[in-house]
Amino acid sequence: MGPAPLPERQLKRRSSGEAAALYIRKMIFDGYLRPGARVHQDDVAQALGVSRIPVREALVALEQQGWVTIEPNRGAFVAAFDERSVHDHYELYGLVYGFAAKKALDRSDGVLGEKLGQLADDYERTDDAAEAQRVALAFHAALIEAAGSPRIDVVLRALSALVPGDFYELVPDAKVLQRVGFRAIADACRRRDGDAAADEYSRMMLGVASEVVRLFRRRGLFDTSAG
Repeated sequence: MGPAPLPERQLKRRSSGEAAALYIRKMIFDGYLRPGARVHQDDVAQALGVSRIPVREALVALEQQGWVTIEPNRGAFVAAFDERSVHDHYELYGLVYGFAAKKALDRSDGVLGEKLGQLADDYERTDDAAEAQRVALAFHAALIEAAGSPRIDVVLRALSALVPGDFYELVPDAKVLQRVGFRAIADACRRRDGDAAADEYSRMMLGVASEVVRLFRRRGLFDTSAG
C-alpha cells in the first residue's frame, strides 16, 4: 500500500508515533493516499512493525495538523489540500518566526545578530542539501532560543512540515530564497530592528510557500474535484 520504507536516518530518534505520522504524511505526499482516501491503521502498523496504538496517536496528531479527518466509527480519511491552505501555512510560519525575532531582540544580549550572520554565511557557502537543511534549522533554533518563550515552541510544533523528506532536494529554489532571506534577517538583527526582521521573515516564508505550491501542483496533491 505504501511507499518504500523510510530511510533509517529519518526514523532515527523518533518515537513510534512520530515515525507513523511521518510515514502517513509521506504516503499522502507520494500519492499513495489521495484526498478522501481512508488511512488503514493495520497497514501502517504492519509496514512499520509497530502496534496500532502509535498509529492511532499519529492520526490524532495529524488531524490536529490538518492532514486527516477522523470520523467516529468510520476511521481516518485524508483531508483535501488547496493552494490557499499551503500559503496560509507558510504565512503563519513567517508570523511566528517574526514574532520570535522581535522577542529575541528584546531579550538577547546583542550577540544574536552576529550568530545569525555566521549561520547565514554557512548557508551561503554550502551546496549540499542535507547541510543546508542542518544550517537552516540551526538558524531558526538560534532565534527561538534567544526568544526564550516556551509558548513559541508549542505553536511551532503544531505547524508540522508540509514536505516530508529532503526539503531542498524537492524544493531546490527555496534555497535561493532563503539565502537572501537569512542574510536580510541577520542584518536586521545586527541593527536590532525587530520590525525589519519580522518583515523579512514573512517575505521569505511567502516566497517559500509559492515554491511549495508549485511542487504540490506538479505532484497532483491538490483536490480539484470542486473545480
